[in-house]
Amino acid sequence: MTVLQTPSKAPTETLSALKRRMDVAAGREKADLLLKNVHIVDVGAARVFHGNLAVSDGLIVGFGDYDAEEVIDCEGLFALPGLIDSHIHIESAMVTPEEISRLLVPHGTTTIIADPHEIANVAGLVGMQYMLDAASLAALRIEYMLPSCVPSTPFENAGAVLDADALREPLQDARILGLGEFMNAVGVVQGDPDCLKKILAAKEAGKPIDGHSPGLTGKALSAYAAAGICGDHECSTREEMEERLTNGMYVLMRRGSACHNLEDLLPSVTTANSRRCLLCSDDRQAHTILTEGHMDDLLRRCVDFGIDPIIAVQMATLNAAEAFGLHDRGALFPGRRADITLVEDLTSFRVRRVYLDGVETAQDGRYLIEVTRADIGSVRGSFHVHDFREEKLRLDLKSDHVRVIDILPGGVVTGHGTAFVSRQSDGDFLPDPEVDIVKLAVVERHQNTGNVACALLRGYGLKRGAIAVSIAHDSHNIIAAGRDNAEIACAVRALIEQNGGVVMVLDSEVIDAMSLPVGGIMSDQTGEWVSERLDDLHRTAWDKLDIGRDVEPIMTLSFMALPVIPELKLTDMGLFDVTTFSFVPIEIEER
Repeated sequence: MTVLQTPSKAPTETLSALKRRMDVAAGREKADLLLKNVHIVDVGAARVFHGNLAVSDGLIVGFGDYDAEEVIDCEGLFALPGLIDSHIHIESAMVTPEEISRLLVPHGTTTIIADPHEIANVAGLVGMQYMLDAASLAALRIEYMLPSCVPSTPFENAGAVLDADALREPLQDARILGLGEFMNAVGVVQGDPDCLKKILAAKEAGKPIDGHSPGLTGKALSAYAAAGICGDHECSTREEMEERLTNGMYVLMRRGSACHNLEDLLPSVTTANSRRCLLCSDDRQAHTILTEGHMDDLLRRCVDFGIDPIIAVQMATLNAAEAFGLHDRGALFPGRRADITLVEDLTSFRVRRVYLDGVETAQDGRYLIEVTRADIGSVRGSFHVHDFREEKLRLDLKSDHVRVIDILPGGVVTGHGTAFVSRQSDGDFLPDPEVDIVKLAVVERHQNTGNVACALLRGYGLKRGAIAVSIAHDSHNIIAAGRDNAEIACAVRALIEQNGGVVMVLDSEVIDAMSLPVGGIMSDQTGEWVSERLDDLHRTAWDKLDIGRDVEPIMTLSFMALPVIPELKLTDMGLFDVTTFSFVPIEIEER
């Protein structure tokens, strides 16, 4: 078993450091920094007051007139606690932790609660160690939740299996904040022993447990909450949100690149329940960050909707800190970390300066820290595909009446559709150019199983060629779509050869590609490079493969293998009905 390489104990404060803080706070010694003439957002009392904010040794020490080594006139800017994203997957931005720091800190984010289950599904604890190493080089505070479901279900092959025994020792690591989103909600509710052992291991370590329970309701939801799971980011309706609040769970309101649940849930936020509401992005691509922002974007949307600005800031700071036990941050209180975001006002939330531990880290959109990157050698070259052949893509359909995965707009939930299709003489699917149904394939790439599973996908819009990607949540096998077996096979082979990423094929020629060398899911380049390449790939898909412009070609495809989000998905083992948690045949049996 691979264990994380770290001393497990957090450093303790020294008597001399505490004494100096008392002397500075009491005015007997100079502070390191004084932010003068600033509107201080007090998230504890839900008010704003004007004054000065003193910092010493990376901590806030007091308000008022202090002597300081450095004095900054803030000219009436508003001081917020550093913003906290309560749930994010760094890998979904397709950049590394050091790069996500460069992208997010200028938007006022100083802490993210990150669940690296994407890289853990590819490389297990080796991938976790890489993420910890990379985070140590970032200015951003990256608080990791230990992935709880690798694989997310037992109905797929991932790059690792992290059972309860494998998680117990890492949970003792001081760098691990808690247990990540428990996607196997059915296993928890049914009392699956391995699920319960994982929960007990987190409780023994005194760590919080995050949730993931789409569609769970009634007694099943109560059982899930009773296990000790603290929150959920999978609410999509007001009813789901209110039921989770009733069950004592925090609700993480999400606005990512793919899932936009925030506006659906804001009508349920009141002054009575807002302190149980958090803001998160979950999955936010580099392009979205560069064009719309991060937590500053979510704050703007809250205020535009009509939420009181102070309540909005609470949801992005204090609430998140309290929910996950980060009692050293989340508010501008003496003794807490001097993570401070200075904004122009409480409507646009335009970020002017960002401080981490009292050190200016970003100014007017510029990251002031030199980016140093961790070695990616341990997570490079993660493709182990056995005996892939074009013949494995053939479907032996016994009926024209079939199940299809229906793409639904606005999220990652899919429909369980049916259709009548044409068959070739050997029983394989025969695509109709007038019908928007294409073949979908998942190729196992971690364990040399040789597994290839196929299904039919409706609503993707692809009219010719094929696309293959190695981003297929959550196990990240190869997923490909196309109208022709030869085209799909060409795309899969090219993807394996370039060690992952994205490949687009037309007439058995690669017409566009992007390499993702870090586990096949992240680039070692900048966020701007990733954003530009994705823009190019989208144009290729729309213009040359004739995918409709209302479809995001890569992200949409990447979620078609996620067997914890309803309703119908495809894993390397077959077509999976998430509502019944069982495999189903493609053909529909006629009665």
